[in-house]
Amino acid sequence: MYKILKMEGRAKRAHMETVHGNIETPVFMNVGTAAAIKGAVSTEDLQQIGTQVELSNTYHLHVRPGDEVVKKMGGLHKFMVWDKPILTDSGGFQVFSLAGLRKIKEEGVYFHSHVDGRKIFMGPEESMQIQSNLASTIAMAFDECPSSVADRRYVQNSVDRTARWLQRCKDKMQELNQRLNALPDTINKEQLLFGINQGAIYEDIRIDHAKRISEMDLDGYAVGGLAVGETHEEMYHILDEVVPYLPKEKPTYLMGVGTPANILEGVERGVDFFDCVYPSRNGRHGHVYTNHGKMNLFNQKYELDPRPIEEGCQCPACRHYSRAYIRHLLKAKEMLGMRLCVLHNLYFYNNMMTEIRNALDEGNFASYKRAKLAGFEEYDKK
Repeated sequence: MYKILKMEGRAKRAHMETVHGNIETPVFMNVGTAAAIKGAVSTEDLQQIGTQVELSNTYHLHVRPGDEVVKKMGGLHKFMVWDKPILTDSGGFQVFSLAGLRKIKEEGVYFHSHVDGRKIFMGPEESMQIQSNLASTIAMAFDECPSSVADRRYVQNSVDRTARWLQRCKDKMQELNQRLNALPDTINKEQLLFGINQGAIYEDIRIDHAKRISEMDLDGYAVGGLAVGETHEEMYHILDEVVPYLPKEKPTYLMGVGTPANILEGVERGVDFFDCVYPSRNGRHGHVYTNHGKMNLFNQKYELDPRPIEEGCQCPACRHYSRAYIRHLLKAKEMLGMRLCVLHNLYFYNNMMTEIRNALDEGNFASYKRAKLAGFEEYDKK
């Protein structure tokens, strides 16, 4: 069940109930592609830093260790020891990111595994079956994510196929629910299905697709295929045009986005769910987010800096360690340095989402957003 609690313009403050617990939105999902956050971050850590939803990837878990293995271990929640909601990406993004290792046909996509080169086939039905085995809270429909620079004819054909695939995903999930609900080994009998809007930067294709998928009465709707090469302005324009055509009374998810500024802009345009590898990826390279902008802890100016990454931050890194010490760890290639930076970044994102929800509750999101964006620019002026 998804219920809007408050709105400010198009920005939504909502509450969602799932079989694995409640989700307060807007929410940032912490990305654990292969059932782990890169940077030696445990699920106990995720609990401590305020994570609501963890995101894992269908293709990667199918390749290794295998979704049947995860099922035999009791599903993804038991496997990774996480008792809150999990969203599984369908594998559709790998159709984009593994372009050199795949071939797309109407029935689905033929991959060569990035791990050992073996041949893998995944179509809508396979993706739904794998996600049923993983037993995630929210399953994403299988789609193709076309490049933002693809020509119009290619994008239109791709979107038409994605629409057909979505119907097959819905049919397969209904079949699984009816058939598997009678079986004692079905782990999650209340898995939700989100559809995905595509169309690159062609607003008319996007809008037409949004209208088509909105009629299918799914549990939620995502906007995919953004942050894959287009400018931020193009992304915001697409959101301005497309989100109004997605059901307001259902959760809206902007896939793979993005920077703190991107999230603020997305919330303003009516987005509930976000995910991105930026906080963990940047953290592993010593780049940390603060309310004053992004810092590179490899810089020599932090060699003797006794302050935490950010004064007042309650993350595990800032409560105990100095910039100087974390810089030393990074320079020495000690894993603890990477881990502390990732923990800080994820905490920063999760805490920012709490601030956003509070601002929406209090009716002052617009002023909060202005102040937050102004703060991010401070380092840029130095």
